Amino acid sequence: MSASPPLTGLKVLELAGLAPGPFCGILLANWGADVLRVDRPGGPQAPPTNDLLTSHKASVALDLKTAASVEVFLSLIDKADVLIDPFRPGVLEKLGLDPEKVLLKRNPRLITVRLTGFRRDGKYSAMAGHDINYLAVSGVLGMLGAKDTPPLPPANILADFAGGGHVAFTGVLLALIHRSTSGKGQVVNSNMVDGVSYLGMFPRLLTKEAMWSGPRGTNTLDGGCPYYGSYETKDAGKYMSVGALEPQFYVEFIKGLGFKPEDVLAHKDLKRDDPKAWPYMRQVFTQRFKTKTRKEWEAIFDGTDACVAPILEHKEMEASNYDHRPIVELTVSPGRKVDRPWKGQPMRSGEGGDARLDQWLGWKQGRDFDVQGRSGSEFLVKKAKSKL
Repeated sequence: MSASPPLTGLKVLELAGLAPGPFCGILLANWGADVLRVDRPGGPQAPPTNDLLTSHKASVALDLKTAASVEVFLSLIDKADVLIDPFRPGVLEKLGLDPEKVLLKRNPRLITVRLTGFRRDGKYSAMAGHDINYLAVSGVLGMLGAKDTPPLPPANILADFAGGGHVAFTGVLLALIHRSTSGKGQVVNSNMVDGVSYLGMFPRLLTKEAMWSGPRGTNTLDGGCPYYGSYETKDAGKYMSVGALEPQFYVEFIKGLGFKPEDVLAHKDLKRDDPKAWPYMRQVFTQRFKTKTRKEWEAIFDGTDACVAPILEHKEMEASNYDHRPIVELTVSPGRKVDRPWKGQPMRSGEGGDARLDQWLGWKQGRDFDVQGRSGSEFLVKKAKSKL
C-alpha cells in the first residue's frame, strides 16, 4: 500500500502572482502540500484570475493594505510552513510584513521563498521584466537561436518555469531539510537570472571547448550540426528530430535514411564531424526526409538506436489522451494525480477559502471572520471578538 505524498500536511501560503510563483505552488500541491493562495479582493461576481496553475489549491481574498486583512494574514502565517512571495524587492516590507523582521519572528519555523525576476541587487533590481529579459541578462538567451538571426527564446519555459518556479521549489525543499534537523525556518532568496544561468552551466562550460566555441547556431548542439536537429517530412508541417551524435548511432541513422556514410559527404577526404561537411550533409538529409511522411519515418526508426523520434504536437498528445505524469515517480509515496492536464481551470478569488480557514484555524464565517467590500471586490477581515 502506498504512503501519502511526501509533502502531506505541509501548509503553504501562496501570494498570488504570475507563472513562476503559481508553478512553485502547484509543484508543492502536487506532492501533497495544502496550498492556500492569497488573492486580491474579488469574490463570486468578479471574473476569475488568469492563473491556470490552480490544481489542489484554494483561495482567500485579502486586502493587505488594510489592518483587518493583515490580521487574517498573520493568523495564517502562524500556522503556515511556507510562504511564496512573488513580489518585487521591498513590497512586503512596505506592507509591514518583512519576512525576517516580522514573519520569521512571529513563526520561527516559517520558510519564505522570495522569487524575483532580476537579482535582488544590482542595476536591474528595481525594474520590471519578463522571462525574455531575465533570460537575456543571464547570458543564456544569447546562446539560443539560428545563425545570423536574433536570439530566439523558447517561449517562457526557461526563466519563468525552470529557472524560476522550479528552482524556487528546490529552495523550499532544501530549507525543509534544514528545518527537519534545526527546527528553524529561513528566507530563501530565489531569482530567475541566477536560476536560469545555473541551468545553463554545462553549455557555458562547453563554450571553452571546440564543441561550442563557434558563433550561435554553428555548433554541435545549437543547430549547427546536421545530425543533431529537426527535419520536415513529406507531410508539410510534420517533423522528425535527430540526435545521432555518437558514431554507432550515426551509422544506424544513415542506414535508416537509405545511405552509405560516403553518400552524405561532399568529398571523400571530409569526416562527419568536420563543420565543412555539414552544409552538404544538411542538404542531403533535408531532401531525403521530404520523401516520406512522418508516420513512414516513424515506422523505419522506431525500435532502432538511430536517435530519431517524431516531433509530437500538444494537440496530438491531447487527442490521444496522453498520460501526464509527475516529474518523478516515487514508488512508495507518489504525488497527487495531475488534474486537468490539457485545460487549466481559472480560480475565483476566495474560492474554497472558507474550508481552508476552518481546516487551518478552526474559523467560521460570521463567528471569526466576515467579508467586506463591494460586490466583485470582497475581502476577508477578522472579527474583533475572535479569540482564535
